[in-house]
Amino acid sequence: MPSNILVIDDEEDIRHLIAEIFRDEGYVCQEAQNSEFAIKYLGNHIPELIILDIWLQGSEFDGIELLKLLKNDYPNIPVIMISGHADIETAVNTIKLGAYDFIEKPFEADRLIIMAERAIDSARLRRENEDLRRKIDGVVPLIGVSSSITHIKNIIERVAPTDSRVLITGEAGAGKEVIARLIHATSKRKDSPLIVLNCATMIPERMELELFGSEDGINQKLITGIFEKANGGTLFLDEVADMPLETQGKIVRVLQEQRFQRVGGIDPIEVNIRVVASSNRDLKKEIANGKFREDLFYRLCVVPLPVPALRTRPEDIPVLFEHFMGIASRTNGIAKKKISKEALVCLQSYDWPGNVRQLRNIVDWILIMANEKTEEMISAESLPPEIGSETPASIRWDEGGEVMALSIREAREVFERQYLKAQVSRFGGNVSKTAEFIGMERSALYRKLKSLGIFEKENPKIKIF
Repeated sequence: MPSNILVIDDEEDIRHLIAEIFRDEGYVCQEAQNSEFAIKYLGNHIPELIILDIWLQGSEFDGIELLKLLKNDYPNIPVIMISGHADIETAVNTIKLGAYDFIEKPFEADRLIIMAERAIDSARLRRENEDLRRKIDGVVPLIGVSSSITHIKNIIERVAPTDSRVLITGEAGAGKEVIARLIHATSKRKDSPLIVLNCATMIPERMELELFGSEDGINQKLITGIFEKANGGTLFLDEVADMPLETQGKIVRVLQEQRFQRVGGIDPIEVNIRVVASSNRDLKKEIANGKFREDLFYRLCVVPLPVPALRTRPEDIPVLFEHFMGIASRTNGIAKKKISKEALVCLQSYDWPGNVRQLRNIVDWILIMANEKTEEMISAESLPPEIGSETPASIRWDEGGEVMALSIREAREVFERQYLKAQVSRFGGNVSKTAEFIGMERSALYRKLKSLGIFEKENPKIKIF
């Protein structure tokens, strides 16, 4: 895919000339005559390189001012400054402000092309290095400002340096693997391997071979199993409730003895492994139903760590949205979009059956669809149909005609009722959180809800705490 270059210059003939030079070399080149056009273009596209004139006469921002804005809003896009009237001091100043390089008019086409190639390659290499570091570290941050996420971070901080086994429970998509990776990454074992085992994919017939490996003394053939691969590090048993019962008994013995024998082997292999497990099921119910071993449960659940569903912590949605929007923007090469307050309230009122994983997918969808519509801000109408259809009617309030026929006292009561219904729904029926957000005392809000008829019979989700 050819690189996309944006040329910003107020002189039309020079702008066209530069654009044609790059087009002849196979690049996709866009032109902007002023800062206003450039900013509008960048609202929907992310070029791999910007060629920017210093002066930009008749523009809202000159080249230096626009460079500052670009490095603040789009720090990963390299910028080459051009000018026919600049001195050495100006050139040095642009480099200090973040420009990749500076070239003076008139310039040789070959020199400009080489400079552009180096700038694009350098930016790509930096992105690849960042991606590689993330893959090597295997660490995804735990995003959130809610008290429940803060509590989880505190538990991770305390438990990670120890070798205690941790059982992470919560709905699918809530972030259990993220937490497991954070525990490993902040532990004393961080320089040793983290092995993730999807328990649902384990085949009982091949279980011993996969877990313990095998050895053939005659042919001197050795197959390394999962336990050996995880030696010195952390083994993450993902969705441990899906593990076959036959396997569970083998796991109990290894956890107890920290040793095993390879299939076909004679000598015991000793290992030093920390085990972290996760489940989206109630393991105590699984035990009662004979589907999970009680002795394995108590060996895994030394430190229980429940992860709350996303719908119970709507205050985390704005920061999660911003985080995923940044990832989607970098991945798809599309400029980030801002979200309106109305759209954000809709997201906070949605039930999120797929939790954080679903939110990330929806952010990708929103960015791509909003980009097609060239919207500057994501509105409630831009959200996926499943979110709009489940948004409480109180948030989609549209009673303007009716209100015009009421007195101010009656209209105020209608507004208060609709507003408070929307806010209570936004915070999952939690009166305390609603009161804190709207700036009322909890007891006063409780009385107001009761006087307006917004109470348990109408909204059984309301929680008075």
